[in-house]
Amino acid sequence: MNHPELIRCIEVISRLRHPTKGCPWDLEQSHESLLKYLIEESYEFIEATELKNQKMMEEELGDVLLQVLLHSTIAAEAKSFDLESVAKNLADKIVRRHPHVFGDETGKLSSDQVVANWQEIKKIEKGPKKYSIDTKYLHAPALEAAFKIGQKSTSVNFDWEDYYQVMSKVEEEWQEVKEELPPGGRHDKARVKEEIGDLLFSVAQLARHLDLNPEDCLRDANRKFINRFQKVEDKVKARGKTLQETPQAELEKIWIEVKKL
Repeated sequence: MNHPELIRCIEVISRLRHPTKGCPWDLEQSHESLLKYLIEESYEFIEATELKNQKMMEEELGDVLLQVLLHSTIAAEAKSFDLESVAKNLADKIVRRHPHVFGDETGKLSSDQVVANWQEIKKIEKGPKKYSIDTKYLHAPALEAAFKIGQKSTSVNFDWEDYYQVMSKVEEEWQEVKEELPPGGRHDKARVKEEIGDLLFSVAQLARHLDLNPEDCLRDANRKFINRFQKVEDKVKARGKTLQETPQAELEKIWIEVKKL
């Protein structure tokens, strides 16, 4: 297979990191400073996929590739690893974990069987774990992590029996938040933070018990809010005003009108 543009892309990124002819901003970057961009670009690709915008997906996937190339180039400069070793490790892992494709296993497997095989092979590769739930679950965004922690908890028989019990837990946690917020505005910020965290965790488990991913629920809610907000802003502009000079009560009235639509 011939990939001239991929090779050109690798060369372009290498030029950005050239010690004398490269870009000053790129030369200042490290694995740590680039992390936020890897996360941002990944979520922008998710948005493009949700919008089913193929051109946007192509562009955003390129931005994700940029992050992979930058990290690999920085590592190569430090002689720790490079793009070739990253690709080799990936290809080797895929081959190992797909014996039904690359090995001697025969017979057609279902998707569920493939996933089960993957997990079993992964377990053998990684070796025995000390705990059923470890810190690897903290690598995902917090809401997604809460969902995955709940999934793992139920697989080891540590879970509520049904969503009615989870609803009671959500109500209990909400009550504890309210108790930390007495009238008068004085409160212990650390305590409130802890209780709101417990509330969000329990809401994530309620979504899970209803076969919903809380991350998807919140993303949809965010998108709905933005769509409604933009409609409110359109109406305000149509009246020759700005949001800043429009009274809060009037904005709330317009919001209700938009919501009804």
